Amino acid sequence: MRTTSAVLFTALLAASGCAASAPDETYPDDPSDPDDPSDPDEQPVPLTPEGTFRVQSDFDLATNVPGTAGEIANYFILATDDPDDPAKFIVEKVIEALPNGSVKDFLADSAPFVTGYLNDRLLEVAPELLERVVNMGDAFGQVARHFGTVETLAISSNGQATKTVTGLHFKVDNVDLEFPFVDYGMENVEITNLTVGLDQAGKLSISQHQVGLSYGKVLRLALDNAIIPFIDPSASNVEDILVGAVNCEAVGAYIYDAIGFGSASTFESACNTGLALASNALYGALDNIDGNALTFGLAGTARGVDTNRDGKMDSILTGTWAGDMQYAGTPAALGQAKFNGAKM
Repeated sequence: MRTTSAVLFTALLAASGCAASAPDETYPDDPSDPDDPSDPDEQPVPLTPEGTFRVQSDFDLATNVPGTAGEIANYFILATDDPDDPAKFIVEKVIEALPNGSVKDFLADSAPFVTGYLNDRLLEVAPELLERVVNMGDAFGQVARHFGTVETLAISSNGQATKTVTGLHFKVDNVDLEFPFVDYGMENVEITNLTVGLDQAGKLSISQHQVGLSYGKVLRLALDNAIIPFIDPSASNVEDILVGAVNCEAVGAYIYDAIGFGSASTFESACNTGLALASNALYGALDNIDGNALTFGLAGTARGVDTNRDGKMDSILTGTWAGDMQYAGTPAALGQAKFNGAKM
């Protein structure tokens, strides 16, 4: 489980609608009926792609995300990657939070012994820490495998188009989660001068373009609003997750029992401070990486469908993005990327 958590974390990220159908009077849902519009293979080809569409794209970033998320992921991986964890992680955070002096030096020298002492009492000290971190790794993996963008694609009569990314879409435990940028103080991403083509067979093509997303803000939005509520609905940030999983009062008492130096209250306070510092460091790392955007270089193909037979495209089906992605100058293959859309 620990290895799985680490792999899923290091695959951390950086950055689909349905066709409506008009019922047939005789065979409303019979795909073998050539006049049944619910069968996409038999729906008429639109004469024009003109219109405004809500598009949802879905990217699998679990394998090929460029750059590294190690700096961020390690705040959690360090809680599970050692045989003595999570007690070792807790002791390290207490030591980091103590002021310089004899107590800190003595505890640092005694850390291996104290770690073993706490591990023997782990069910009282941190009964849920390991489980929470592993669950968080699983949730990160799910977000990375189904990292989605919500877009508006406005296509003019001459095939010129503007694409606007308006939010993010994730799937965790098969639950679809959508986050409009406007609700989180983030600006929409607008890409102009696209060209959209539609051939006589209904093949839709979208010209090459780039989509840049603020990597740190995207990660923080995913962490605070998609992943943390999945782990603990009452938590609102990483500090809540850590503090809720560690009994710092017990940690302070047992550290004092183990070394007989300092005071239980001092170690309890350092435990709480250390967990808060770990959380703050993570969010600081997210803020610091926003100097580089996660950029998708995309060109799309799909199938345009005229569901109401008025000559205009109503749905975009079986879309596939081809291209690459790049973070901080490091390119990577795009991996699986799909999209679908419906007229607004």
